[in-house]
Amino acid sequence: MAESGFKKWIITITVIIASLLELIDTTIVNVSIPQIQGNLGATITDAAWVVTGYSVANVIILPMSGWLSSFFGRKNYFLTSIIVFTIASFLCGNASSLTELVGFRILQGLAGGGLLSTSQAILIETWPAEQLGTATALFGLGAVVGPTIGPTIGGYITDHAAWRWIFYVNIPVGILASIFTVMYVKVTSRDGRDKPIDWWGIVLLAITVGSLQTILEKGEDEDWFATTYIIVLTCTAVIGLLLFLWRELSTDHPIVNFKIMRHRSFSAGMVTSFILGVGLYGSQFVFPVFCQNLLGFSAQQTGEILLPGGLFTIMMMPFVGIMLNKGLPAQFMAVGGMILFFVFSWFMSGSTLASGTGDFFWPLAIRGIGLSLLFVPLTTIAIGGLKGAEIGQGTGLNNMMRQLGGSFGIAGLNTLIHIRVATHRNNLLSNINPYNNYFTDRYNALLHGFMAKGKSFFDASKMAYAAIDGTVNKQSTLLSYNDAYIVVGWVMLAAIPLIFLAPIVKGQKAVADTH
Repeated sequence: MAESGFKKWIITITVIIASLLELIDTTIVNVSIPQIQGNLGATITDAAWVVTGYSVANVIILPMSGWLSSFFGRKNYFLTSIIVFTIASFLCGNASSLTELVGFRILQGLAGGGLLSTSQAILIETWPAEQLGTATALFGLGAVVGPTIGPTIGGYITDHAAWRWIFYVNIPVGILASIFTVMYVKVTSRDGRDKPIDWWGIVLLAITVGSLQTILEKGEDEDWFATTYIIVLTCTAVIGLLLFLWRELSTDHPIVNFKIMRHRSFSAGMVTSFILGVGLYGSQFVFPVFCQNLLGFSAQQTGEILLPGGLFTIMMMPFVGIMLNKGLPAQFMAVGGMILFFVFSWFMSGSTLASGTGDFFWPLAIRGIGLSLLFVPLTTIAIGGLKGAEIGQGTGLNNMMRQLGGSFGIAGLNTLIHIRVATHRNNLLSNINPYNNYFTDRYNALLHGFMAKGKSFFDASKMAYAAIDGTVNKQSTLLSYNDAYIVVGWVMLAAIPLIFLAPIVKGQKAVADTH
């Protein structure tokens, strides 16, 4: 039964806080990796497992969260996840070695996966069916803004305190969320308690999703299939997926209920959520790297540039929820979001080495508005036809698809950038010859400049060529990032037909069957 008044809002605040804890920790650590590496005496490759371990554990638990909620009771599972996440945060901050930190981050990721989908399921059941658009919009604040402000918070804490405080800040928030959960979230039945546990499903899910997520996280760093363990994990993921699907479709009590795929809206929502993950996390990956590696911005400066876009998302979310509640079809709003995301990508693909903070304000504002028009409608499409226990299963699968979309997007864009840098460099080098007036003018200016500083002709010539080579490298990298932006834009634009795989149903009717 839906709640009302003060209790409805305090539960809403509680679940948003809990989901923000999980989502901010997805990205808050990224900017602190160099400090963690130096403090714990690890290589940068080993230190990256602090991020990878969390992501792998998170994605493994997401599709299981519906079953776990049913087995332990939603409130019990939610409360346990908050407590374990908070304890794991303390342990991460106190870690004395990289091995300890990675282990505690995996524990944190397992607990965090339970927070995300369970928060959404609690929110859906707390709000009346006719206000589901507003509830989804409020949840979207955390889901979209969390990964955006994570680097900002992480950069600020790392610059002004020790890296351990990026974990310690979770503790008071976790305690507050635990208290509110005990006091206000209602107890639900434990329907799955008397059913057999699908142990084979759990094992196969962990193997499949864990292997796939590790491939996506580490593939580019390890030169993909040039590395033996990536090949082994790929074979494991393919075989594991086939066995997992066979197991879940043949058992009477599956860990993941694929029967909910019979809802055409949910199936379409799964696909579009994957595309949303590509756009959300892909663009979130490209922009900070572009700003810090090419433009020389600090992590904190980059986060501050991203912040206004997040504010536009926050401002638009309530409006989107109201429009859905009034009956505006979710598909129409999602199309607008896809188009705005393409516009953002188009603007960003024209970036130069002279681009400054003012050049990014409006493109990122457009992205922020586009995300608000995408997240809420696509989530509404996916979960609008689900009932009862299906809600927990559906939110878990839908969130997993968005996370996997992000992993595929980041891995794909990382590889694209690597390939395009070489291509652009070769193209630019073809212009470095004595018959190109632009090259000769630039070379002569550098040569005479270095000679005027007392360098010999030989040394000045060598330095001039080195300076030109550095310019070529920077331009090659810039052009490859611009390619990545436009690819993200075209992927979002090409996904518009997928939105209409689901039947067009007006907002209120889409959510009427949820409760």
